[in-house]
Formats: sequence, C-alpha cells, structure tokens
Amino acid sequence: MTNSGDWSALMPVLPGAGPRSKALYSAIRGLIESGAVPGGAKLPTTRDLARRFGLSRAAAIAAFESLIGEGFAEARVGAGTFVARAVPRLPRQKASAAPPDPAAPSALPLTVGVTASDPRTARLFRQLMSRHLARPAPALFQYGDPRGSIGLREAIAAYLRAARGVRCEARQIVITSGAQQGLDLLIRAIIRPGDPVWAENPCYPMAHTALKGAGAKVIPVPVDDEGLDVAEGEKRAPHARAAYVTPSHQFPLGVTMTMRRRLALIDWARRNDAWIIEDDYDSEFRYGGPPLTALQGMDGAGRVAYVGTFSKILFPGLRTGYLVAPEKLLDGILAVRARSDRFPPLITEAPLADLIAQGHFAAHLRRVRRRVQANRDMLVAALKDHAKGRLEFAVPDQGLHMIARTSHADTQLAAAAKDAGIGARALSPMYIGGKPSQGLVLGFSAFAPDVIRDAAIRLCALL
Repeated sequence: MTNSGDWSALMPVLPGAGPRSKALYSAIRGLIESGAVPGGAKLPTTRDLARRFGLSRAAAIAAFESLIGEGFAEARVGAGTFVARAVPRLPRQKASAAPPDPAAPSALPLTVGVTASDPRTARLFRQLMSRHLARPAPALFQYGDPRGSIGLREAIAAYLRAARGVRCEARQIVITSGAQQGLDLLIRAIIRPGDPVWAENPCYPMAHTALKGAGAKVIPVPVDDEGLDVAEGEKRAPHARAAYVTPSHQFPLGVTMTMRRRLALIDWARRNDAWIIEDDYDSEFRYGGPPLTALQGMDGAGRVAYVGTFSKILFPGLRTGYLVAPEKLLDGILAVRARSDRFPPLITEAPLADLIAQGHFAAHLRRVRRRVQANRDMLVAALKDHAKGRLEFAVPDQGLHMIARTSHADTQLAAAAKDAGIGARALSPMYIGGKPSQGLVLGFSAFAPDVIRDAAIRLCALL
C-alpha cells in the first residue's frame, strides 16, 4: 500500500464531523473488506496518515489499534503494520439501502384486543414506578425467581381468591409475559408431540397456534349455548391429555359455560388424569352482576391450570400476565421457564403489586368497566339503528367484544371494513373443524363512544 505512489487515492475523504479516529478506522477497514487492499499489504505509517488527513497522530494510532484488535491488521516489530492474511471479504459495490421498517399501524375502531388509557391509573403507576426506581431494590441487580417477585405473586393470589374464587397460594403463581406465555409454558410442560388435546371450536387463534406448535393432535370440540360440549369431546377423544377452554366468556362466541358442563369437564379430567387449561382472559368485565367463579375454584382434584392477564384490564404494553399452576405441574413449568427466559422482568412488578395492594387496581377496574359498558351500549344502539336486520347479534353481558352474524362472506366483509378504516374481524377463520359460521368479531374496549358509533354506521353501510 505504501509502495504505491497513489495509495491515498483509494482512501475516501474523511468526514469533518465526528470522531476522526473512528472515520479513519472505518475507511481502512472498508478497503480491506472490499479487497481493494490485499492481505499482507503494508499500511501507511501513522505519521504519514496524520499528515495526509490533517489528523492528530493519536487519532491515527487509535484507528490502527482498533484494526489490530479486531484482527484486520497485524503489527510486526521493526517492520510496520500490515493487512491480516485472513479477513472477511465483502462485495465492492455498495448494497442498496434496505427500506425502513414500516411503522406499526394505528388500531382501527372496533378492533379486538385494544385498551384505552386511563389518565388516573397512568399517573399513579408513574408515581409508584418513580418511587421504586428512586430506591431500587437489590433484587433488580441479580437473577430472580422464575415465578416472579413474591410481592406481586402475593398480591395476585389475594386478588384471585377474592375476585375470582381461585384456590391458590402465592407459591403457585407464575408471572408471565402476558397470557400467551402462560399458555406456552403450560402447553410445553404438559403436552408431548402427538398428544390429543381438546380445543374449543371455534377457538382463540393463538391458543390453537400454540397447541399445533407443540405438536399436539388438536381435537375440535364444538361450542354451543352451554359452552364446550364435553360429551362430544369424550366421543372424539375420551383419553385426551388436556382440554383448552375459555369458560367464563368463550372466545370468540362469547357464551358462558354452564355449571352442568363445568362439572362434567372437571369429572372427565379427574377420571382420565387429564389437565384443563382455563384461559380467563377478560372475566373482570361483567355487566350484569359480579364476575362468575373461575372453573379452577370448583376443582377439588387439582386438574385445572388457570391463566390470566393484565393486558385487557390495564394495557397490553405492560406485558404482564400470570398462571396458577397445580402443584403437580409447578416443577415442570418452572423447568420450562428456566430454560427460556429465566424469570420475568422485575422492574414493573413492585409498582404493579402496590397498585393492587393499595386498592388502586380495584378502583381502576370499576372506572374502566363503566366506560367499556358505555362503549358496548353505543355499539349496540348504532347497530340496531343502522343494520336494519342485516346483522344478527345479542347484547353481551360480559367481555370486550361481540359477535354480529351475517349472511355475507365474512372474510370479504372484514377486508372491506379494513379498507374503510374499521377493525372488524372475520369469525369463520377461527373455526378449526366442521362448517364455519359467518360473522364479525367487534371489539368495544377502546375508543370514544362517538368514534365507535361512527365506525358502526360505516360498517352497516358496507352490508
């Protein structure tokens, strides 16, 4: 390189701004990687580079030290600095710039799984977070319990016992990254490839995906007005390993499993040494009385694993859920957890535990429940006024969504709704067997009532 009189012509002009040693390092490294300077070639001296580029010699020396430290060059005592013999080679031509990642689209009105901000809760959570960060606990600086902090687990256990009738102690609680991770941990702890598993038909798509991903043989069990048909499940796979259910508010149909079916399901699990995965994703939102007791609270045989989440009550970005593990499954679940993400993030756990223990969470739930009920009422009123019998629906007394049945092809209608800025979701793709029903899944948990009304009117215009 120095033997050539015009070696510096290979060197790009260094930018005037920014660290000069870094610019020199990047320029020489680029020449080496592109093959413009071959392996074994001698590099200029640091004095020469400093003079040619108007650098301090210290900057040139720093650039050489980086090249040597990363293996692109080697220093030979008494001889100088040379390009290393073995270095990665990249194409000389500059690759075309990749397009930037598209921004996440804003949620459309009537989308399922969206929450609205509650300013009072946001302020309280920010204050609690600041208080704990001002005096960070020693636990933040070490690896933690795979179940999560004892403070949050105790708060959740107390809440579940009082509000949902769940039979649990803090040691059975495992904090998760939303309900989906809870489902994944349970499925991986319980299911082996080829195991038959009952799943509601239609089914929550991500639960079906998790079961298929674990290699389960998914057995579609129809859902009627009483919930999952246990007798039909026994006909199709009497010795299934597990059953996935949403008994308090079936997703997506919205029905509640009757006591008769609940007792039959628990009895089946007990007789067959099977497990029940109870996904209780939005049971707090009941508008015609107190929330129904969880299926887990009726189980005296320890066969029900219970999954819940704060995503629907607070906000999905919190990424905090929980599962209540039967004692027999706890060690297996924790083993799965230990070899995946070790333990949950602790930084939000103490503020969340305070929010629950100090009564702020219960107050938040009361406020949000009233707001969501008003949203539901607005959606129902708009559909009654403008659907003109073209949508068939019942007023839901629980949950955050409703089903509107249609004679149209629901996938086409959902696509047209999306083009019109409406987040309606097709029902038929959620069926995992048999002939699917046509309908739309309409969420009402977020957005102002006037926005929901406008979206409903525009949806009806598409019919």
